[in-house]
Amino acid sequence: MSSKQVVELREVTAETVRTICSLEVTDMQKNFVAPNAISISQAYFEPNAWFRAIYADETPVGFLMTFEDSQNGFYYLWRFMVAHEHQGKGYGRVALSQLIERVQQQPKATELKLSVVPSNDQAIRFYEAAGFEFTGLVEHGENVYAKALI
Repeated sequence: MSSKQVVELREVTAETVRTICSLEVTDMQKNFVAPNAISISQAYFEPNAWFRAIYADETPVGFLMTFEDSQNGFYYLWRFMVAHEHQGKGYGRVALSQLIERVQQQPKATELKLSVVPSNDQAIRFYEAAGFEFTGLVEHGENVYAKALI
């Protein structure tokens, strides 16, 4: 990522949805995260879903989605992906930081949770570097991590 590039979380629109749906991870990573089309479809039927495309300047580079239950203070990073050709450039780190800042502003937000397939070493290193810690819980075969927000 060049120092001049701006990373932003942008709404997925009718004009951008096809492009966002076409973003893919590496073949090896496809077992770890659902395609963006599936995520967007799920979001439209889940009232607690919040999702955005990740842009570097005017280039779409990834996608993220959270499940947010502000009444109960439950915030969960449901999906997070950076397209294979944009990985390793720092976009994911900046986008995750922006997401964390956003969730910190939400009602009753004390932690952000996520889950990772245990064999996804790359994602585990990424999330641990961002301050997420393994909770010891396993849900649906995935290890649950949490980051304190206060």
